[in-house]
Amino acid sequence: MLGTRIVIGKKLKDEAEKPFWISFADLMTALMVMFLLVMSVALLAVTKTVSEEQRATETRKDAIDKLLDKIEEATKKDPLFYGIHVNRDRQVIDFGDRARFETASHQLNKDQAQLLRSFIPYVLEIANSDLGKDWLKRIVVEGFADKRGSYLFNLNLSMQRSQRVLCVLLSKPDVGETELTLQQLEDIRQLFLVGGYSSNSQKDTLEESRRIELRLEFRGIKELARTTSSALETNFGTCAL
Repeated sequence: MLGTRIVIGKKLKDEAEKPFWISFADLMTALMVMFLLVMSVALLAVTKTVSEEQRATETRKDAIDKLLDKIEEATKKDPLFYGIHVNRDRQVIDFGDRARFETASHQLNKDQAQLLRSFIPYVLEIANSDLGKDWLKRIVVEGFADKRGSYLFNLNLSMQRSQRVLCVLLSKPDVGETELTLQQLEDIRQLFLVGGYSSNSQKDTLEESRRIELRLEFRGIKELARTTSSALETNFGTCAL
């Protein structure tokens, strides 16, 4: 017992050489790992959002293409529809020389009225399909005037030409024509919108400029699908000559 050596201080020296706090290099490494982890999660979330938007955009484009295909097919269902053209870039139904107006006039002749009343039911059928209800927002009837005359005169004239289309569609058909159903008339009232464009969008000739077009408007990706009222209108009134 008397010969036992007691060493004091060695243990304390060893503990001093093994500090509790991690080194600065280890701390920076840990922070870098955390930073990379956070950035990876954020990048994954952004990539997922972009991919979903791309898929939604592609789905919308595909639906519009299919609807335009159906309308193009409808223009070939009857020789009466010869001359009706679908402009895919502008998303417009162009009636060409089948719906031209006389100078300073907003009247449509008997053949033109018959053409519109015969073709529009096919458009309504497409609009009321599942694809049409999902994506077709409205149909704008656009009237145009040539460059002759004052701006306000042509603006009013182009509006009258647009209105004339709806007057023709909602009026009683001629003898021998198939009368539109009450539901079809209501669909026209809810779906069609009148628009006048004066001397804008001029064509190559004066005759080509005096025209009407049906512009198809489709809902945006974040817009709600079109809703329709179940109530049917029984009195649409009459148009002045």
